[in-house]
Amino acid sequence: MKNCTILIAGMVLSVCSLYSYADNDVRLVTDRSLELTGFQDSRPYSPECDFRNDFAMVYGASRSDLIDDLQSWKQKNYLPHLMTGIAWGQYSDFRDFEGSSIMSLSQVHADGSQKLHGHMNPYIVPSIEFADYITEKLKAAIDAGVLAIHMEEPEFWAYTGFSEKFQKEWKLYYNEPFTRPDSSINAQYKASQLKYYLYTRTIRRVAEACKDYALRKHNRELRIYVPTHSLINYTHWNIVSPQSSLIDSDVIDGCIAQVWTGTSRTPNVYEGKRAERTFETAFLEYGVMQELVRNTDRRLWFLHDPIEDNSGYGWDDYKYNYKATLIASLLQPHIWRYEICPWPHRVFKRSYPRGSENARPIPDDYAATLCTVFNQLRDMQQEEIEWVNAAHGIGVLIADSAMFQRAEPVFREAAENKDNPKRASESEIEDFSGFYGLTLPLLKHGIPVQAVQLDNTVRFANYLKDYKVLVLSYEFMKPQTPAVNQALAEWTAQGGVLVYVGADEDPFNNVSEWWNKGDNNYASPSKHLLELLGIMPDAEAGNYGFGEGRVFLARKHPAYYSRSESAADEYRSILIKAANAAGMQFNRNNYLQLNRGPYVIAACLEDSISDKPLELEGLFVDLLESHLPVKKKVSVRPGQRIWLMDLKKLKKNKAQPIASAARIESWEKLDDGIQLKLSAPRDVEIVSRIRLPEKPARMLIDNKKFADFSWHKESKTLFFKSPAFEEIQSVNIFW
Repeated sequence: MKNCTILIAGMVLSVCSLYSYADNDVRLVTDRSLELTGFQDSRPYSPECDFRNDFAMVYGASRSDLIDDLQSWKQKNYLPHLMTGIAWGQYSDFRDFEGSSIMSLSQVHADGSQKLHGHMNPYIVPSIEFADYITEKLKAAIDAGVLAIHMEEPEFWAYTGFSEKFQKEWKLYYNEPFTRPDSSINAQYKASQLKYYLYTRTIRRVAEACKDYALRKHNRELRIYVPTHSLINYTHWNIVSPQSSLIDSDVIDGCIAQVWTGTSRTPNVYEGKRAERTFETAFLEYGVMQELVRNTDRRLWFLHDPIEDNSGYGWDDYKYNYKATLIASLLQPHIWRYEICPWPHRVFKRSYPRGSENARPIPDDYAATLCTVFNQLRDMQQEEIEWVNAAHGIGVLIADSAMFQRAEPVFREAAENKDNPKRASESEIEDFSGFYGLTLPLLKHGIPVQAVQLDNTVRFANYLKDYKVLVLSYEFMKPQTPAVNQALAEWTAQGGVLVYVGADEDPFNNVSEWWNKGDNNYASPSKHLLELLGIMPDAEAGNYGFGEGRVFLARKHPAYYSRSESAADEYRSILIKAANAAGMQFNRNNYLQLNRGPYVIAACLEDSISDKPLELEGLFVDLLESHLPVKKKVSVRPGQRIWLMDLKKLKKNKAQPIASAARIESWEKLDDGIQLKLSAPRDVEIVSRIRLPEKPARMLIDNKKFADFSWHKESKTLFFKSPAFEEIQSVNIFW
């Protein structure tokens, strides 16, 4: 392995590279055992969906054809994984010791109706018996040789919690009679804490049992992963899930960040305008997801989806939003593994918009671009990382407890606070404007603000060391232990700048928790924090010193800063002062640009400081255009995103691949040229661009003369299209 240290805008990051390239090595030729890319599907192998990625996650633990499907992918050299739902699924054969069916575990609304994922397919209150049932289901896949199991989407809806099963779990957990969650703020908070615990318990129990079974029966180490939406999305959608508590379980080997158009196009409010902001929301979602593995040796894959669950859109919409989420993920430089597609058959074999007379199959150029992206994603572990002209090192804290404040009676209590600067209105709670009011005003002005996991401050020593400015509010979340406040105070004393936003009028301050129990008598957790910071609990807005750091107080609800342009400017003015106090340049731009090795990733922002396009000059290959053009100038208008290969950062006079819609299985130097072998899905026209030391004299594909190629003199690159093929294709290029 190769170790390196990276300097990013004053931040020193340690990175451990999985592999390095010697002079005779070739980029994009990678070992499948690295599991850099994969996809999930509920169907057997098909050549149309054979993207030649590293692993395939066959979906569904209850299917009679599961083992056959697993073997079909394994025979095509895919590493076999299994994915199955942990909160819902085809589990109709479940019976508890009383003989009750899976429907007895259904999550239940306040009106007594069941929360269903489909017909006879409930969202589940996960009992001990259910965990053991799932374990038995998974043993057949373990016997069949799966290397990893993914327990997908542990989800407990915030507005459920009224079933008999949940009432029994309440009595066991709290040792007290059940209280309806919608009866009080305290009851709702306690219900969410229980939901959080139940799925944490279930995942750990299943993981421990399956790992034990695999090791004892097959002498094989099984890996367990949890595909999950982001903390931001689950909070916004009113769902409780284990999130960062997964880190506490040593039997969990990592996660898949399920971020895609369907989550990120959820509307939010910026400067008083409620709208879809797919790119910005995805940037924040991917950012907080990487916190689940930061400071650990666990794996995280970023999910992309070339379409989404809603089949009513057309290809232009899917393509635009896919690029938004793709680029948002590439702007997170610490992750380099990807789930390239869920359900590939619905992308490559269906027509959209579904049910419309204008429905059409995937356009050829989009198919070629997708296949190019799928392969290029295996090259994103780059040692050189550089943010361009960006104020990097600012974070906004978010905690798992944000999910605990998302159901009645919170909305009833907020109904009268539409214009109150110290309280959030009902709609602002629904839109999660407390969080977006602290992040979008920065992100929209080109600040790559990071969503930081508050709970991790007590899990890892020096967890906050990479940040110079942190923004915190306890108006939409609460610290689950006083040690969180102690960690924040210590970080500030050592020179950090903390911006606390809040007026202490959140009704959840009144829940029965550590800050008002025992010897503690604080009206809110923020008052405990301020005491630790040497500030009077009822201090006015202002700027205070503490140790070598500073504390800025803003006595308004964070949702206030989402209400208008002037409110957003007011917030930004506070952050400018905080950045100056931290010794940072608060550079504002209408773009984000990150260079990862030879790659240039950028987004030009709408509703920003100007409508001026981002202009780049150099020698680039555009990876998001199907014919992989070479460009000397690139203009990126607001709302556009780019992914470029900077040819000037590659070694000169060396044969090397730039990009291809096919997987490069091998690359061999010949005395007078090169030979490469390509593999690709059927029915997709393969585009490739390769850098060569000189213009080629001839080219052979499968030993037949091939003339359909073009030479770009200045870049010394060869572009060619090869017809769709099913078996491995041999390409010989001679000069």
